[in-house]
Amino acid sequence: MQTGDIVELEISGVAHGGVFIARHGDPGLVVFVPDTLPGERVVARIVQVKKSFARAEALEVLEASPPRVPHIWRQASIDVAPELRPGGADFGHIALAHQRELKARVLTEAFDKFAGGSVPTTVEPVADDEQGTRWRTRVGLHVDSSGRVGPYAARTHDVIEVADHPLATEQIERTALALGREKPGRVDLVEPADGSVRILRRPDARGRGPRSEPEVVTEIAAGREFRVDAGGFWQVHRQAATALDAAVREALAGIEADDGAHHLDLYGGVGLFAAALADRGGRVTTVESSSRATLHARENLEDLKVTAVTARVERFVDALPADPSLAQGVTLLDPPRAGAGEQVVTRIAELGPRAVVYVACDPVALARDVGIFRRLGYDLDRVRGIDLFPGSHHVEAIAVLRR
Repeated sequence: MQTGDIVELEISGVAHGGVFIARHGDPGLVVFVPDTLPGERVVARIVQVKKSFARAEALEVLEASPPRVPHIWRQASIDVAPELRPGGADFGHIALAHQRELKARVLTEAFDKFAGGSVPTTVEPVADDEQGTRWRTRVGLHVDSSGRVGPYAARTHDVIEVADHPLATEQIERTALALGREKPGRVDLVEPADGSVRILRRPDARGRGPRSEPEVVTEIAAGREFRVDAGGFWQVHRQAATALDAAVREALAGIEADDGAHHLDLYGGVGLFAAALADRGGRVTTVESSSRATLHARENLEDLKVTAVTARVERFVDALPADPSLAQGVTLLDPPRAGAGEQVVTRIAELGPRAVVYVACDPVALARDVGIFRRLGYDLDRVRGIDLFPGSHHVEAIAVLRR
């Protein structure tokens, strides 16, 4: 097999990262192919060959699987040339219910491989999200050297212009399509709770003048207002923050409360989950490396018994002394896509909280960290997935580990 070969492939499974699995030849080299489905026979072009696997791009579906539907983003359809298909909607050709089945399968297989064995896993929709479109309140677009604005073509850094943005809210779509030529770099579009779209331009060549103060917007989750920089982190799905708040509160309700407990909210951002922890009694420390996010967390939670600390999580937990109040508390983790990692997980296990609530956006990173927790005396009953990213392979998951 060589790069450029055109081959027929039988798709047999799904892999982490929005690609699907086929085997070719004898003994059967693994080939990863996007834009397909298990059970399909496709024509594909090989684009990369390694020792143990190859990558291909799908060109034509010869035999379709029943869950295949017309792509929600017509420019990403299988009948469009691969180099013109925008990235960001890699499950857009799959019926929503089957998308969730595939995401649950990815979670299950990640736990089998990295966490010492799988547990019951479900992936549920967000309430009232029946179409799987118009949910993105934040969209990042790129600008190439000629000033063209658009998403990258899938798995490239090539900017392509598009005629619509079906995952974005209607207001963001209108704003995106109205952009003209821009300076090379990036343009972020943000629609906070007030419904007014902000345009954040991030040109590659920035001036050396003083930086302007970031605009602060207000978001709402479960009836509480949260101030956050317009360009700061907030969940992109219009209902995500409220859905995650409810899921975390449900998880906490099953953990014995203790008014003398000290709870940790690690990678705490502007305080979404710290508010949920504070409502169960005891005291809460929320830790975030961004000083701007910490500033907002203090403002957002000033009515609650919460201390907001600016620090890198690994340094913060390393410096914490053993404390019975920590052992009676809950540690909540909401790390970036790479996960918390062995250093942080090991230190948390040493501190010995009664329970750990882990909110994750990457199945493999979650499984690896859970595997470490399991080796250090924690275990869990199930993994709850929430489909905050319909049309894409991404999934949010919540795991509750008990000592």
